[in-house]
Amino acid sequence: MTTDLLQKQTFSVAASTDFMMPGTVRFGVNSFLSLGDELEKLGVTKVAVISDKGLEKVGLVDRAVEVVHANGKPSTTFTEIAGEPTFDLLAESIGHVKAEGCDAIVGIGGGSALDVAKATAAALLDKDDLSSYFSGEKTVLQRTVSCILLPTTSGTGAEVTKNAIFEDTENEVKRGLVSASFLPDVAIIDPALTLSCPSRVTAASGVDAFTHAIESYVAVNATPITKMYAEKAMRLFAPNIASAVHNGKDLEGRIGMSWVSVLAGVSLANAGVGAVHALAYPLGGKYHIEHGVANALLMPFVFEVTGETRMSEMVNVASFLQLGDYSNNPHEALEAVVSYLYQLLGKLNLPTSLSELGISKEDLPDLAHQASKIDRLLSNTPYKLSEEMILSIYLNAYKGVKQRD
Repeated sequence: MTTDLLQKQTFSVAASTDFMMPGTVRFGVNSFLSLGDELEKLGVTKVAVISDKGLEKVGLVDRAVEVVHANGKPSTTFTEIAGEPTFDLLAESIGHVKAEGCDAIVGIGGGSALDVAKATAAALLDKDDLSSYFSGEKTVLQRTVSCILLPTTSGTGAEVTKNAIFEDTENEVKRGLVSASFLPDVAIIDPALTLSCPSRVTAASGVDAFTHAIESYVAVNATPITKMYAEKAMRLFAPNIASAVHNGKDLEGRIGMSWVSVLAGVSLANAGVGAVHALAYPLGGKYHIEHGVANALLMPFVFEVTGETRMSEMVNVASFLQLGDYSNNPHEALEAVVSYLYQLLGKLNLPTSLSELGISKEDLPDLAHQASKIDRLLSNTPYKLSEEMILSIYLNAYKGVKQRD
């Protein structure tokens, strides 16, 4: 009987699967106020608050510092982040925190700030040369300082993932670093912190979260556990994204999108993502296109191709998005999902073509070549994309939604 059951399984034949999350994930309005208690539990002596210039300007960094000081901890701040981070900026952050002798990092902000914070915490080891870690040749295996992350956007899920994304300015590419040491001790998700997030950032980061959910749902490395998280994220996305973007003070919409972000982030952290991200990285590296915007634009064009190998999942996704029951017409399910993704760009006032972003058509072959080398993501995609096929996707995205055949 046991043999029969095993023979009926259709899941991956991998020998074993790990499932990782931060030590504690706290979710709730005003949970930001528990930061001091968590620092006390960790027994830290000096805290580095890592954030960005925008949050410093609106006073959120000062609020975090006040909480730290109220619990008797000295602190320093690093807020040199503006836009998407580079490896040079990461090295600067590491140098600052080392010089200050901190044994705890508090990262507060969007994905950029959180990536710098958790990578800084992981890299605060006594290493003379960090270049091999930045290149991905080596991986930091164990974090030696405490880390708490608080997101102020709903999208990247950086507070619960093992990934951190940085620009390699010398080679004009983006590179994702992956290490379990990037998972924080505590992730505090307070939807109230997202209420002031601008509409465009809300839209780009929100669709980024959906990209994490749908890509991890169909990923080669997906498991029943990761699919559970991805499914719930997609179910919550459709009824909440418009409200969060167009009525940003609606707390219920913000709460919904905060759940989308963290649930999709957990799925991403364990199942990984795929071709959408692979094609987005070169756009960020050469043209400095925001990560969420690149993912949002490329997602329908990529799934129009790769979705062909995951028809049953597309039927499910159509159901999650309340697009209808396509159980008997799986090809129509894919069409419905792709159409939804195309329409979503317009409804959220996001760019609908690569040409609109100022990308040169002459650069597309080089971008395709770069993307074709990102094997970590392409090998997790349930469709073998050649460099020529990637170029074709870029060309379609260059023409854009309005010029689709």
